[in-house]
Amino acid sequence: MTRFASFLALAAFVLFAAEPGLAADGKKLRIAVEGAYPPFSEVTPSGQLKGFDIDIANALCAQMKVECTLVQQDFDGMIPALQARKFDAIVASMSITPERQKVVAFTDRYYQTPARLVAKSGSKLELTPEGLKGKKIGVQRSTIHDRFATATFKGAEIVRYTKQDEVFLDLAAGRIDATLQDSVAADVGFLKTPLGKGYGYVGPFYDDETFFGVGAGIALRKGDTELQTKLNAAIKGIRADGTYKKIQDKYFDFDVYGEAPKK
Repeated sequence: MTRFASFLALAAFVLFAAEPGLAADGKKLRIAVEGAYPPFSEVTPSGQLKGFDIDIANALCAQMKVECTLVQQDFDGMIPALQARKFDAIVASMSITPERQKVVAFTDRYYQTPARLVAKSGSKLELTPEGLKGKKIGVQRSTIHDRFATATFKGAEIVRYTKQDEVFLDLAAGRIDATLQDSVAADVGFLKTPLGKGYGYVGPFYDDETFFGVGAGIALRKGDTELQTKLNAAIKGIRADGTYKKIQDKYFDFDVYGEAPKK
């Protein structure tokens, strides 16, 4: 899955508000997660965080031998909150894009999946400016999908939501005609649920690096090179010792580190 931030100006404003560096004692780390993006991040009925991002964050902390606190944060406020030092890193399926790299640093990627449109089965949407004229395309606000849909589907009305599950609810209710999001999030979070019955993928996979970047990475404040180095080593470590594969196999039946199967 992969996401853009329209809040870059605000993030840039606070970019130099704090000195870079590891958490104060070097042994504790605050990590932002979303909790509203299954199967990557969600909250159980009992209030517990779960998902691929959650397990990866915990595994990286164990690999680095640091105590971590997961901080739940809406996606569109993550970069400004990172710059304001509310946490030290973001593990929230955030794509490494040129725009984001202007205001934050990233680790190496920890997974990569393409985007795709979802609509009512048999809707036969014509994916041209003329064909989509007047159609409503739902996206999660401040994501790469928001940016791509706005730039690409110029004949459509782009309807923005705070959370992806809100998009799925409106799609199922017929208030929008389609939604653009990560293909895996669409599959697990909607198409394989009762709510998604009668819906399916529409059109091609989208993975243009200009919009979607080169995979999801962990976002850090610029200048936090020590933490960046440690996290990159931890990503390599959990991939080398089998931890990454165990986590991956819990949620997916393909290699999520590369690309989702295009079928």
